[in-house]
Amino acid sequence: MRILNAEKLVSHGNVPGRKAMVEILEAGLQAADPYVNARKLLRVEGNRLIVGLPDFEPHGAPQSGEEVFDLTQVGRIYVIGAGKGVQRIALAIEETLGDRLSGGHVIAKHGDPLILKRIGVTFGGHPVPDEGCVHGCRQILALCRHLRPEDLVFTIAANGISSLLTLPAPGITLQDVQQITYMMQIERGVPTQELNPVRNHLDLMKGGRISRYLQPAMAIHIVAYDPNYAPHEDSSGYEQLMLHNRWLHTLPDCTTFEEAVAMLKKWDAWEAAPASVRAHLLRADPADETVKADEFQRWRSRIFGIMPAHLGVMPTVRRRAAELGFTPHLLARFMQAEASQAALVIADIARTIEKEGEPFTPPCALIGGGELLVTVGNETGIGGRNQEYAVAAALRIAGSKNIVMGSVDTDGTDGPGGPFAQDANDIPCLTGGIVDGATVAEAQAAGIDLVAELKRHNTSPALWKLNSGVAAVQSISLTDLNVTLILDCEKC
Repeated sequence: MRILNAEKLVSHGNVPGRKAMVEILEAGLQAADPYVNARKLLRVEGNRLIVGLPDFEPHGAPQSGEEVFDLTQVGRIYVIGAGKGVQRIALAIEETLGDRLSGGHVIAKHGDPLILKRIGVTFGGHPVPDEGCVHGCRQILALCRHLRPEDLVFTIAANGISSLLTLPAPGITLQDVQQITYMMQIERGVPTQELNPVRNHLDLMKGGRISRYLQPAMAIHIVAYDPNYAPHEDSSGYEQLMLHNRWLHTLPDCTTFEEAVAMLKKWDAWEAAPASVRAHLLRADPADETVKADEFQRWRSRIFGIMPAHLGVMPTVRRRAAELGFTPHLLARFMQAEASQAALVIADIARTIEKEGEPFTPPCALIGGGELLVTVGNETGIGGRNQEYAVAAALRIAGSKNIVMGSVDTDGTDGPGGPFAQDANDIPCLTGGIVDGATVAEAQAAGIDLVAELKRHNTSPALWKLNSGVAAVQSISLTDLNVTLILDCEKC
């Protein structure tokens, strides 16, 4: 089980709805574990290492089919990478290769258990990087210094790599990067895709640079991502990765110094940025530019995305909801909005279904995903975007006998949580929350003011005390997952 406190979550309120919700969210969280797919990607047969599976190939890639290596001719084999849940992918490689694996190093998020034996692990900060991130990058660089053409390197890129893979460029300090990240992502609620042009250009590893250090070895790039996600209608999955990528840092980067400056100005952060950052970005030295597709394509490599959409979270959640008797409806796969506001909209749709039977007939499940946002400002409460979604939803559905709403981050941790709190009071870093029509009344009976806690962005203590905060095992992050169940009114 990924959910660690299921018994408490289903011990009160709308018990039938909460039990169904836990089962559905658990199915989604299980589908976000990359270990099984990573085991499918590679196998050893005698002296042959075979890598590849059609489900994991980007459409339009210049090479396709299995990549076969004669292990009697291969030199050293290493694994490097960074991201939330990176150890789960590395473990699959470690188990497949056994003593044929020479070693490696990955950077995981604080809070992960150590599960690797042959591959070194450094734990770092997310979403704001720390010294652990820098140390991990230096370990990876040390490993890459003496690579040879006969060597083989597996790289792993998973969500969270933009923080965990941090090695500031000359003239930029870690404190500079921390200030930029906190100011943009925490205080201003800047989406990752708009923050990355900035931090990609303040770093020695991001934006494909890490792959420069692998030359002249052969690289197998494993990304915890759908290999054929291509929002641009005229591009294939491969073209998306080559020409539009800004966060899978083992691959080419599409951002520029000019865009980095523009993003700081767009979010009114230019004047507040450290002088060293402004000077570095304005200098825009071509030698400091990120890796582009033409350079990347000259190197020996293959790319495999091991989390294709048809095997992922949303199809799994829909199937489990249907098995439990709820007609599933996918409302939004790529939702990007303030968490509390998104919750209010979905809650209002649920209330309409409950009262009017429109636009869907109960029992049904409304499913959404994407990257919820929270603009924290100067508040210092403990919480996260999925928890804010849950608390805002609870306020809107108060008194309902038929609606249960839940939201989780598939990585098992929701926002900064305890690391940014003065006193976490032994509250774990929650991954989200589950609420129903009784939650507000339960809060009032416990002396908890949900409106005030939401304003303070201090949702974890409230949800945890109400046995409505979801604690989970950490893994990779694919999406925020929110599910709303509207039960059959006649059975409630």
